[in-house]
Amino acid sequence: MNYKSIVGCMLGTAVGDALGLPYEGLRPDRAARLLGPPTRHRFFLGHGMISDDTEHTCMVAQSLMESPSDVDQFAKRFAWRLRWWILGLPAGVGKATARSGIKLWLGAKPQTSGVFSAGNGPAMRAAIFGAAIDDRSLMLDFVRASSRLTHSDPKAEQGAIAVALAARHARTFPTVDHKLWLKDVEKALNNEQSELLNRIRASIDSAQSNESTRDFADSQGLSRGITGYTLHTVPLAIHAWLSSPNDYRQAVTSIIECGGDADTTAAIVGGIVGAGVGRDGIATEWLDGIQDWPRSIMWIEHLAEKLADTLEPTSLGTTPNKAPWINPLAVVLRNLAFLMIVLFHGFRRLAPPY
Repeated sequence: MNYKSIVGCMLGTAVGDALGLPYEGLRPDRAARLLGPPTRHRFFLGHGMISDDTEHTCMVAQSLMESPSDVDQFAKRFAWRLRWWILGLPAGVGKATARSGIKLWLGAKPQTSGVFSAGNGPAMRAAIFGAAIDDRSLMLDFVRASSRLTHSDPKAEQGAIAVALAARHARTFPTVDHKLWLKDVEKALNNEQSELLNRIRASIDSAQSNESTRDFADSQGLSRGITGYTLHTVPLAIHAWLSSPNDYRQAVTSIIECGGDADTTAAIVGGIVGAGVGRDGIATEWLDGIQDWPRSIMWIEHLAEKLADTLEPTSLGTTPNKAPWINPLAVVLRNLAFLMIVLFHGFRRLAPPY
């Protein structure tokens, strides 16, 4: 089964998220002057914390545990978690995700709760599908259900599909075959002339010519940072993966150095590369440096292991699966403390160096 890829994907997502979080919203040049290189945790006293990117990946994993083969039931379980996640006062939640959460509380069904947005929310939680699910058709159905829960713009769904297929390719093939992966994406999107595919083809050409991810971002008009628009986020994440498919450290640091929505871009890249290299491919000091609660690294790894056990062919359909639980009061207290640290970073950015 995909034990290595599931654990690597979830931990890779968490580490990328935590490393990129202090750099979120900064221009590349300002980030370098203010914080230095993204080679260690810089969120709070030399430690890192996770954000919504990892939290959504965890909610997806929990919902997959409870509904590993029923897409509609998965959507209901994920929607239920998203409702309560919104009430936990998460800092920095995306506008589309917040609006879809409100719609769910007002009675919308998972199939109609999404808002028309091409943000990168679906992409940030998509890698785990590719790392965990063997059946390609079923995996794509899960990705679509997850995407439409919060975002109804087809571009957001397409970006999530590209990320999921990248993680699937990373854990399946020791050496990345970009042509094979691209054909897989083209088949899934059924539209060879889509804007996303054109941008992905450009990222492949750039990576093949050994252009750095930072230089590619500049060529795409993103010299001030990668935005949360999925047509910006996903091609740059793919470029970082293809440039360093087996080097987690290089892939994640290269995308953070592009600036902008650094926690999400690094979480996506970390999830894809992590699915291929596993836990052993992620620096121990980066894993140990995350100090969070109640979704600690230990808890996330336990969740990943339980998901891998659930998806074993001999386990599917045998007994109901209960996902690891977290205390909602602990989540609220943690989020309040997290908000205070985020505010500190905001005030710190008002001071030089500019």
